[in-house]
Amino acid sequence: MPIITINMLAGRTDEQKEVLIHEVTEACHLALGTPLESVRVMLNEMDARHYGVAGVSKEKDSDG
Repeated sequence: MPIITINMLAGRTDEQKEVLIHEVTEACHLALGTPLESVRVMLNEMDARHYGVAGVSKEKDSDG
C-alpha cells in the first residue's frame, strides 16, 4: 500500500487538491500497478510563514 505525502504551501482550492489527489493516485497506479484502492495520498498544507528558502520565509518572498 503506497502512502504518498505531499507538503505544500496553503492556498490551493479544494478542487485543485481533489485533482492533485486523483492525478497522483493515477500516476502511482500506472507506474507501480498498484490497485487504486490501495493508494493513500496525504496533503500537508503549511502557512507561508512556516516555510523558508535561502533564509527567507515564503511569506516575505515577493516571488511567491
